[in-house]
Amino acid sequence: MQVSRAEGIVTITLDRPAKKNAMNGVMWDELLATFREIAASADDRAVVITGAAGEFCSGADLTGGGAQQHQLAAMRHVGDVALALHKLPQPTIAKVRGVAVGAGCNLALGCDLVVAGETARFSEIFATRGLSVDFGGSWVLPRRVGLHRAKELAFFADIIDAAEAERMGLVNRVLPDDDLDAFVHDWATRLAGGPPIALALTKRLLNNSLQVTMEQALDDEGMAQTVNFGTKDTPEAIMAFVEKRAPRFEGR
Repeated sequence: MQVSRAEGIVTITLDRPAKKNAMNGVMWDELLATFREIAASADDRAVVITGAAGEFCSGADLTGGGAQQHQLAAMRHVGDVALALHKLPQPTIAKVRGVAVGAGCNLALGCDLVVAGETARFSEIFATRGLSVDFGGSWVLPRRVGLHRAKELAFFADIIDAAEAERMGLVNRVLPDDDLDAFVHDWATRLAGGPPIALALTKRLLNNSLQVTMEQALDDEGMAQTVNFGTKDTPEAIMAFVEKRAPRFEGR
């Protein structure tokens, strides 16, 4: 796995091209450590997750070869990675070329935004391996496409091309592969230049939206705005509007 940083953007590249970037034990460990490091960093403002050699991720590597561990303990570790991604305060973008199947599909869907190239293919492939969905798929998939469509994808484990994924609401955008890098870089740059505290609070409000009442949501919004008005970023945004210039957000 490769991690690079530039101008507030962290790019995580899954890098096992011989296995189409299938996740093994080492990669789960690295991904969890990286997510925790990013969550604690004030300098990291946006995250892009992608894969090497024209593929996103072919899921978990089921061929073995790692340290022996009880299956439930192993799955709890995988769950820790999914939860760490979900709880990242920074906005996340999945940049998907090629296959995104199994845990790789749910790694993409677990990001806040999913941008796919025309070559992208998605599948909740678990049933063909005699498995049920994991890496948060049972939680995130119905929230993306609705319960009955989620069941269709999980039961039949069909491979969905990029155009169908966009039609179903699995992805935010589909672009020619040659345009993918520039588009995602633009989105990530805009996110990195945004107000970090306000975006983190918005992310939390939206993530919690299906689990709270309208009354609770309004209370939570009020608390979030109270926090925002206590930062330097909100007065800076107001002053920038008055002065007709771009705001400079510092996240404090």
